[in-house]
Amino acid sequence: ENRKGDEEMSENSDIEAEIELTETSDVSVEEVVDETLEEATEITVHNGPYGPYLRFGDETRSLADDDDPFTITYGRARELLAQPKQFRRRQSKEISLKNDDGSPCTDPVSEKPIVLKEGRFGPYVTDGETNASLQLGDTIEEMKGERAKELLAERRAQQ
Repeated sequence: ENRKGDEEMSENSDIEAEIELTETSDVSVEEVVDETLEEATEITVHNGPYGPYLRFGDETRSLADDDDPFTITYGRARELLAQPKQFRRRQSKEISLKNDDGSPCTDPVSEKPIVLKEGRFGPYVTDGETNASLQLGDTIEEMKGERAKELLAERRAQQ
């Protein structure tokens, strides 16, 4: 029985030593031991259709733009995996536009509220049916309800 305990201690010591070595080295694929120290799992870096990401068992996290997939450290990989999963596509910021009197701006044609969103090709205004990109000279900060109505009317005229 003492032998078995010694073997377990030896395995745990080896794993702890490996963790210490791994924490100081800059490698892209590293072995990480889970909280129970019973099983080792790899953190791997992959290049996916939406950019590089980490995989740890069933968990995945996208690498930040400033993270290099070839030199990411163990500590940084653990930090990214500890963060909650973020869905970049669904983080669309939406600003409800107001009229000059402070009331919600609604489109005269659809009678729906007009919102300003940040899209793949830049900022745009929408009523949920028609989308119109901001034009040269229009800024997000200075967008008013009346200008948004003009942009939507111009867009409808083009269709």
